[in-house]
Amino acid sequence: MSRIRPFRAGDEPALAEVCLKTADAGGDATGLLEDDDLWAEIFVLPYVARHPEFAFVVEADDGRVVGYVVGAPDSAAFEQWFATDWWPRHAARWPRPEGDPQPVSVSRQDGIVRYAYARRGGSQPFGDEHPAHLHIDLLPEAQGQGLGRQLIETLERALREAGVPGLHLVASADNVGAVAFYPRVGFDALPSPEGVRVFAKRL
Repeated sequence: MSRIRPFRAGDEPALAEVCLKTADAGGDATGLLEDDDLWAEIFVLPYVARHPEFAFVVEADDGRVVGYVVGAPDSAAFEQWFATDWWPRHAARWPRPEGDPQPVSVSRQDGIVRYAYARRGGSQPFGDEHPAHLHIDLLPEAQGQGLGRQLIETLERALREAGVPGLHLVASADNVGAVAFYPRVGFDALPSPEGVRVFAKRL
């Protein structure tokens, strides 16, 4: 039976693999970008580097990591750290794309790299009331077993014990399963920019 446990050092390659296999609106994103490593360096590895105490994994019977939830208790502070400490170390590998983006000409990788360079603290209007945010991913083999709910509840307990008042997340509007899932675990939908869905919960 799968179990949930705290993240530990050495889990990073497995988390990167889960991230890649679920990054395309819940589906496998292998080969969609010029560099598959980009997904994890933006969406999971900075979280376990900055806040390992708010990272939990699903471990299968054979010891493989098949899912995770990661969180940042203070989104503004995390985004500022991402901008000033985490992302600059990747600038040589993924330089800022040149020129003004044109929707018909920007590759998917360029779009994601531009997103990484644009991250800044205090840029989320829902961050005051719901300062924490999360990312959660489960491989298909781990879905439909209640593990997603358990992961979120585990993270919520840790955030609550740390005195965090609220939690939010942003999902791709194309990820139909995720958009249907979050209201079932107590999140309310918030007004959202085009292409994404924002959900939040008071803790």
